[in-house]
Amino acid sequence: MHKSDIATLLALGAALLIAVGDVIQQRSAHDVTDEQVGHVALFLRLLRDKKWWLGSLVAAGGFGLQAAALGYGSVLLVQALLVTSLLFALPLSARFAGRRITSSQWMWAVVLAVAVAVIVTVGNPSKGDSRAGIDLWLWVIATLGPFLAVCLLGARVMSGKPVAAVLLGVVAGSLWGLFAVLTKGVVDQLDRGVWALLKLPELYPWAAVAIAATALQQSAFRAGSMAASLPAVTVSEPMVGSILGMAILGEMLRPGRSGWVVLGIAVVAMVAATVELARGEATSSPDVTASMPG
Repeated sequence: MHKSDIATLLALGAALLIAVGDVIQQRSAHDVTDEQVGHVALFLRLLRDKKWWLGSLVAAGGFGLQAAALGYGSVLLVQALLVTSLLFALPLSARFAGRRITSSQWMWAVVLAVAVAVIVTVGNPSKGDSRAGIDLWLWVIATLGPFLAVCLLGARVMSGKPVAAVLLGVVAGSLWGLFAVLTKGVVDQLDRGVWALLKLPELYPWAAVAIAATALQQSAFRAGSMAASLPAVTVSEPMVGSILGMAILGEMLRPGRSGWVVLGIAVVAMVAATVELARGEATSSPDVTASMPG
């Protein structure tokens, strides 16, 4: 079996487990408290919640499969396939909530599946480097850092409004995209032993980014309607991961001259389907709004 085929299967498995974990975590984040709490306080409360830990363990299994997929394929390939987690989350969330999936949701699910298939096949993503140099990481910090800081500041200023959930979702999704790129570097060093792994510069930012992304994602779920936070997380993760994969790891899309138009349409369709699926799922779920003070 070709490496890209193995990466595809692993990424789809990761999408399934991450979807299950997200559904459990979302319900836990809503149920853990009715009080207005900040990011850190919410995360600390969730750490004492058994249901949240169950979701975290399932999601961790998904991250393990994602890491394995990144060992065989490019960030572009894996991140595109992880968008399909919405296809798994949709029926799972509906079942837990005792709802039926609408015809519109099924339509957008088909659009998403077709768009991802087109991106993976027509885009023909190539595998680049596993790690980036310090100069490129400084560029990432200089560009992504201020953007995330502005989003966090905006979420604080707009606390209690739907835009706060969007901004926190963008930050969480962006961090998960960064996490995917760092994961590729960590996976590349696994066969060199524990000592080599502990000396790896990417290891500690990798762990810190995972914790920050988890905490901020839970905050996004509580900052407003899920219709605001879920699309932001789901869309920003593959976007940031793919951009970084091309910018600092040298990955490329190879659709051919005539394939760029088809690829562009597929990307637009993927984003639109992701947003519509998330909005449809969120608006049919109980809406829990909690202001998130800084």
